[in-house]
Amino acid sequence: MAMKRKAFYDALRPTLGAITQANVVGFELVLDEAAKRRTPIHDLAYILATSWWESGKTMQPVREAYWLSEDWRRKNLRYFPFYGRGLVQLTWEDNYGRVGGFYGIDLVSNPDKAMEPGLSVRILFDGMEQGWFTGKSLNDYIDGVDEDDAEDLREYANARRIVNGTDRQIEIGRLALMFEGALTSAGYTASMQPDDPGIEPVDQQPRISRGAIIAIFLGVAIAAALFFVPR
Repeated sequence: MAMKRKAFYDALRPTLGAITQANVVGFELVLDEAAKRRTPIHDLAYILATSWWESGKTMQPVREAYWLSEDWRRKNLRYFPFYGRGLVQLTWEDNYGRVGGFYGIDLVSNPDKAMEPGLSVRILFDGMEQGWFTGKSLNDYIDGVDEDDAEDLREYANARRIVNGTDRQIEIGRLALMFEGALTSAGYTASMQPDDPGIEPVDQQPRISRGAIIAIFLGVAIAAALFFVPR
């Protein structure tokens, strides 16, 4: 059974409010990546909460201090031009070099490539799964056991250390709880495939076998012969 994407978005709206087309494009990118990887639901809930928060609630790759100019970043960020980019902020030249090496691409010469949605979502998942950002990974905090909300919130709040210490950890933890609920409402499981746009699949029409076709032809021929027999 495929995930019901419409049910997912319906469950988000009471908390997030209006969902833009750009939001949907970003959510779909993350959901499709999770389906390919068969990401467990609790991990995915926290990945969604992180990307929602880190992207400024856009679900699109953003630049660090995206509301300010490139000139401001040049003057104020000591690691310029290797400032944060993506669905989760990749920073510092060493990290651009290491992550680029992992994918076999040159991110040092072209750090803006980290803004490409397809690459950005891979960095989001691989970084949180493997502990690229702070040395901490999803497995360090999320046990994948379905527990009460208080325990899940404790795990999600602690998981903020995967990306950025304890900054807004409770708020982001609550977002993860909300995403977990939306995924559950949509019937998400780690065995899902990225093939459901929220519409029930149409049943295929049954195929007629060659034997059945021959039988039908013979039946028609016999009926015609009997009809034209002289009386």
